[in-house]
Amino acid sequence: MLFRQLFDSESSTYTYLLADERTREALLIDPVIEQVDRDIKLLGELGLTLRFVLETHVHADHVTAAGVLRQRMGAQVVASRLGAPCVDRQVSHGDVVEMGSLRLEVLETPGHTDDSVSYRMEDRVFTGDTLLVRSAGRTDFQNGSASALHDSLTRVLFALPAGTLVYPGHDYKGHSVSTIDEEMRHNARVAGRNREDFIQLMNGLQLPPPKKLSVSVPANLACGVVEPARMPSVKA
Repeated sequence: MLFRQLFDSESSTYTYLLADERTREALLIDPVIEQVDRDIKLLGELGLTLRFVLETHVHADHVTAAGVLRQRMGAQVVASRLGAPCVDRQVSHGDVVEMGSLRLEVLETPGHTDDSVSYRMEDRVFTGDTLLVRSAGRTDFQNGSASALHDSLTRVLFALPAGTLVYPGHDYKGHSVSTIDEEMRHNARVAGRNREDFIQLMNGLQLPPPKKLSVSVPANLACGVVEPARMPSVKA
């Protein structure tokens, strides 16, 4: 397997590239519109054909490149059945996305948003905004729920093998990867807290809204393909 972790510094978003080295087929998880040329260039340099774009949820802090990659590369967009209506394949808990020798299992992990999913593959899990390194996604918009997030963390993600690598959707403090065991023991929002304490903590965060909330959510419900006047500039 070929694997790359890519980063957008403006939104602190991680995008993940996975590819089957035999078939040269690839997928991207959570691509960012401002980085679409970087990602397409990398695919070309590595001799890869993009088959899928996987979204972990409808993002509020950046515009996805999913729709543009579908237009320019012919990729299929995959996301939760509860998310954006523009996707090519709506998935539910237990569904599997197969590409060559790669198999990614869909885990429904609501809480940050009601459509949040994670993708598990072999020794790793891509958790979007549900589980961050030493943190967890906020729950105060997009039908978020602190109680649902606690259940997703403790009953779904923390039920995975302890050594499972955690690749988050964002990081703001310089972390790139963790493990399920580390997060169970050291995650500042959930470790050592019962369900009620966790809910109280999450409901009292009082965080400012994401700067791009009003633009990102409507755009991402359309897979990031919006009117030219509102679309971030993308090089041809």
